Amino acid sequence: MTDRQEKILASIIEQYAEVASPVGSSLLAKVFNVSSATIRAEMAELEKAGFINQPHTSAGRVPTDRGYRYYVNRIVEAETEPGHRGERAIAARVEGGGVPERTIRNAVDTLVELTHNLGLATIGNQLYMSGLSNLFGQPEFMDGAQVQQIARLLDNLEPWLREAAPNEPLSVYIGHENPIGRSAGASLIISRFRSPFSDHSYIGVLGPTRQQYRDVMTLVRKAGEALEETLYA
Repeated sequence: MTDRQEKILASIIEQYAEVASPVGSSLLAKVFNVSSATIRAEMAELEKAGFINQPHTSAGRVPTDRGYRYYVNRIVEAETEPGHRGERAIAARVEGGGVPERTIRNAVDTLVELTHNLGLATIGNQLYMSGLSNLFGQPEFMDGAQVQQIARLLDNLEPWLREAAPNEPLSVYIGHENPIGRSAGASLIISRFRSPFSDHSYIGVLGPTRQQYRDVMTLVRKAGEALEETLYA
């Protein structure tokens, strides 16, 4: 992928996250100060490689799971930008949480407020969830079949986490990469942290694949770090 194609892919992903509708060449032409024909040619190459697709004839393009994965991998490779606006809110809610269970719930509730996704965390052998209305209020989840897939994912998430025990500080499962509910069009972003309940406790969010990944990943990572620092202080 060329440098310009990479930037175009990032722009499509970020614009699509904002507007929830396919991104057209005319908008990108203004962003990159080139002709629409040039953008269409670059989009055709990205589509051929499987990073974007065209949901309707003469419509704009939307990212595929492969496009999201490429983008997320590039974020992981880049250095995390310090001082994200939501990091202080998470730290404040975690530090003043009191007992461990309340502290973890506070962190989840703060993630819900900041990301507008469903927030979740393991507390012992239970899965605490908050923000279901956020999740099912997304335009992607108006279809009954997708709602059923999301429900299946949530029903099986806690036992899967206990069995699989992802060992990375931050794990991102995009669309079909999810172990359950592969057809739901959802992304699971989770951070592992040590707690009095387990050395493999998890906190994170579940939302549509149409995400502001850079912001959400930063916040989930911060939540895990803040919980571990506070609960093991």
